[in-house]
Amino acid sequence: MQGFGVHTSLWSLDWTRKAAELAIPEAARYGLAFVEIALLDPPAVDAEHTRALLDKHEMIAVCSLGLPDDSRPTNNPDKALEFLKMALDKTAATGAKALSGVVYGSIGERTGKAPTQGELDAVASVMEKAAAHARKLNLEIGLEAVNRYENHMLNTADQTVSMVERIGAGNIFVHLDTYHMNIEEKGVANGILRSREHLKYIHLSESDRGVPGTGTVAWDEVFGALAAIGFKGGMAMESFIELPPQIASALSVWRPVARDRQEVLDDGLPFLRNKARQYGLI
Repeated sequence: MQGFGVHTSLWSLDWTRKAAELAIPEAARYGLAFVEIALLDPPAVDAEHTRALLDKHEMIAVCSLGLPDDSRPTNNPDKALEFLKMALDKTAATGAKALSGVVYGSIGERTGKAPTQGELDAVASVMEKAAAHARKLNLEIGLEAVNRYENHMLNTADQTVSMVERIGAGNIFVHLDTYHMNIEEKGVANGILRSREHLKYIHLSESDRGVPGTGTVAWDEVFGALAAIGFKGGMAMESFIELPPQIASALSVWRPVARDRQEVLDDGLPFLRNKARQYGLI
C-alpha cells in the first residue's frame, strides 16, 4: 500500500461487475497505484472478476467497510467476528492487501456517552481474533479513526494508537482521514505525529468531502507531518460522489460536494500530487 490511490465511491459504492469495469480502468488511466473498494455487501462481490481486472491493469486494492448494526463487537461479538472473517476471505480473494475502515463498529454507532471499558474490551477481543485470521491470509487490518457523529469508539489518533497497541498484532495498523481529523484533532499534524510507526494508510479528504484543495483542511500541515514521520504508506483520495441512500444518510451527505468525478480527478488529484511532491513523499 504505497503511493496514490482513490476510493471507488467516485464511481460507485455498490461494487458490482459494472462498477469494477468502470472504476479500475479509469483509475489506471490516471496513473493511480491502487483503488479502495468498499465492501458494503461482501458476499455479492465477484472477487475473481475484480482480481482479473486489477491484474490486467497492474493495480492493487484495499478493501474497506463498516460493520452491520447487528454485528458489532459491542452487541454481538461472535457475529462481528464471523462477518469480519467472511469479509477478510473476500478481501483476499480479490487480491487486495488489507481490510480497513470502521472494522471495529458500525457507521452511526453512538451511545451518547464515551466508550466504556467493556466496549473497548469487546473491540480489542474481536479485533485480536480477526487479526489472527487475517494473518493466515497474509492480510493487514486498519482501524480508521472517524468523527464523533459517525461512531463513538475511536475518534482520534491517540485513541486509535492506544487500541492498536493494546491489540498488539503486527498486522493491525492505524488509518487516518483528514476529513475526520479536521473535526477531531487539535491540529492534524498532532494526529499524524502521534501515529508515527503505526500509520500505514491515510484518506486525503477535503473538509466537505469534495474536491481536495477547495476547503479548509490544512494540507501543508498534513503533508509536512507525513514527511516528518517518513510516511511510506497508501494515500487514498476520498471524495463522495456516488452514494446509495443508506450510506448518504449515515455520512450526512445531503447535497453534491463536487460537480462530478472528473472535477475531483482533474483538479483534486493534481493538487494532492503536487503537495506530495513538494514535501518529498513521491
